[in-house]
Amino acid sequence: MWDGKTVSVALPTYNERESIRQCINDFVSTGVVDEVVVCNNNAAAGTSEEIAATPAREVKEPRQGYGWSCRRAMKETTGDLIVLAEPDGSFSADDIHKLLSYASDFDVVLGSRTNRELIWTGANMGFFMKWGNWAVAKFLETLFNSTTLSDVGCTMRLIDRATLERITPAFTVGGSHFGAEMMMLCILSDARVLQIPVNYRQRIGQSMVCGSRTVAFRLGLQMIGLIIRMRIKTWFFGSPVRRESSPRPAAP
Repeated sequence: MWDGKTVSVALPTYNERESIRQCINDFVSTGVVDEVVVCNNNAAAGTSEEIAATPAREVKEPRQGYGWSCRRAMKETTGDLIVLAEPDGSFSADDIHKLLSYASDFDVVLGSRTNRELIWTGANMGFFMKWGNWAVAKFLETLFNSTTLSDVGCTMRLIDRATLERITPAFTVGGSHFGAEMMMLCILSDARVLQIPVNYRQRIGQSMVCGSRTVAFRLGLQMIGLIIRMRIKTWFFGSPVRRESSPRPAAP
């Protein structure tokens, strides 16, 4: 519970058997999490047993892909505030307090892994990954005239229930470029969006995407293509997301 609102954590999992139990327990131990929902996306053998040893609730998504898993995990949550993260050991559960501290002023709080002081030794955020994510984020920021963005691929993020329900019908991506689509839909929904730095540590186990520069480069191109298509589509056909029914009061 945070400021009278229930908090859910949504975790997609595929190749995180070695780290998922600790990740769940770390989030629970923060004292602000009301539920943890883990989406088993055809995960490695033994993952379900690790989840069963925690307070988390497991759901399954047979359609393979990061986006499908994230979408199902968030859909199954019940909290007023939903925190999406990856259970691979690269994110710090304590950073949930950072996200929540902005939840009264913002509908969506995105994490950024590009702050040098918060990139831990061994984290997969070298020159190529850091500046590639920054460049694509700036491209998105420019085309959509959005809030300041510095990382397009960070999974660690918070979204409130009302915004999630508005953007969910517009989801189309089931692959690894889902995060960029979610960011754009949040912006198009007129949600109040902020991006803040979070800790980024060395992953436990092997990443199926960021472990290869070639795969990461292709993912970046997918994101750029998606951003361009989304911008052109909105210019000609309008936003795919319904906006808030009543305007927010102006900031003092």
